Amino acid sequence: MHARKLHAREPGEPAVARRPINGGPLGGGLRPKQEMHDNGQSDSPVVPAKPANKAAGGNAHTHAAAESVEERGLAKGNTAGHARPGRGAGPGVSPGLCRVREAASERRTQQFTALLHHVTPELLAETYRGLKPRAAAGVDGVTKAAYGEGLEAKLQDLHGRVHRGAYRAQPSRRVYIPKADGRQRPLGVASLEDKIVQGAVAKVLCAIYEADFYGFSYGFRPGKGPHDALDALAVGLQRKKVNWVLDADVADFFNHLDHGKLMEMLEHRIGDRRVLRLIQKWLKAGVIEDGNWSEWKAGSPQGATISPPLANVYLHYVFDLWAEQWRGRQASGDVLIVRYADDFIVGFQHREDAERFRAALVERLAEYGLGLKAEKTRLIEFGRFAARNREERGARKPETFDFLGFTHICGQTRNGKFYVKRITKKQAMPKKLRAVKDRLRRMMHAPVPEQWVYLRQVVEGYYRYFAVPGNRSAMNDFRHWLIAIWRKALSRRSQRGNVPWARMERLARRIPTPRILHPYPSERFDAKHTRGRSPVR
Repeated sequence: MHARKLHAREPGEPAVARRPINGGPLGGGLRPKQEMHDNGQSDSPVVPAKPANKAAGGNAHTHAAAESVEERGLAKGNTAGHARPGRGAGPGVSPGLCRVREAASERRTQQFTALLHHVTPELLAETYRGLKPRAAAGVDGVTKAAYGEGLEAKLQDLHGRVHRGAYRAQPSRRVYIPKADGRQRPLGVASLEDKIVQGAVAKVLCAIYEADFYGFSYGFRPGKGPHDALDALAVGLQRKKVNWVLDADVADFFNHLDHGKLMEMLEHRIGDRRVLRLIQKWLKAGVIEDGNWSEWKAGSPQGATISPPLANVYLHYVFDLWAEQWRGRQASGDVLIVRYADDFIVGFQHREDAERFRAALVERLAEYGLGLKAEKTRLIEFGRFAARNREERGARKPETFDFLGFTHICGQTRNGKFYVKRITKKQAMPKKLRAVKDRLRRMMHAPVPEQWVYLRQVVEGYYRYFAVPGNRSAMNDFRHWLIAIWRKALSRRSQRGNVPWARMERLARRIPTPRILHPYPSERFDAKHTRGRSPVR
């Protein structure tokens, strides 16, 4: 039985088929605006064109319909829901932002002039739910729990202020955290409303720039993380012709980010002046330290939600585009690039390429007020043939380098094949153990089960990051020293002496033992890319 779409009609009204779209008044196959269906919506119900058998043909009062023909309702399934976003769009992205991402992918030079309407109350609510419950409060002292009282009304008011231009960014609260080298890293803690709006705008920026970013950029991007960068680096070193590695780090990048140049970069893709003004408000809000306000003449406060996407955009224009062009035009051999935020590793087949790249990179960064850390930037011999070449020259084993918390070493399998061995960075374990020691000192007299819950969380979090193949020995060391610190803290609870090791061994059984949680880099890298090919660039 065939059926055609019909306009809704009253009972008894003859069924008249809807005029085909191609023959409509608009012509050219176009349909009126009111008939267009958005993503996730289905067509209207289909009404039967065939009348019922033995219906009112001659005498409607004497002949009853022997068989009725039912209309077909809406299609079943998920047609009433939202369109599923792509992997690169990030989780929970609205259909509108999905269309922005698709347009950015299809037209790489398009400038988006209307973006603020994507910052909806629903997006603000979603950003609020994604905030950490125990995150530090900004200068206003408002916590997530306090803001959650009457949340809907507050978000509606915030949404209205953002779109009217009445929203005002508040200064960040300056705090310091210790670094591995003993220095202090300055952080800017934004107010809760600033975190919400910044998170929403960050998702809008992500929908646009995910189409522009190169594959070797891994920092703060949806669907990518530090282990993806580590996998790409290990696979690239094992499969490409890399003999030299440039280990580089931009010096104080977040404190030297040029506001004027950043806005020029953003204007290449963003033409909505309202979004640009929002970003300028956050950059000019300044920080408050010891009750004194100071202006941010350059840089972006670390810890702010909007800082990572802005940093990615800045480094995309300063480093990524330039490095990709240099690799294609000036390199005489293979070049491997992996960048995570302001840390990057560049591998070269020839030393001459590495030296020319380093000299050109210094000039390139100087144009934007940036520089390399002299103590962390070095060129080392590293790769498949590094050990053999150095042995022939009578030199020692190849040097190592650190990247994203791991020390990378030229290793060798039982079969004599080269592989990249990764162990926990030397400074990472003492830093974490000091933090555990300070926390146990504060909770010295807490019940033992409460201390055990805390230590179990610490160990599981440590394993989730560092439990890579080849790093079991370092994780065993971490567990051993953590138990020793716990024993010392328990021994100081009284003057009866140290806790016997027999009792400590019973308590330590509840601390998880190390086990490898991550697959080999090549397995995960190939699984995440189509056809098992390695698009290592």
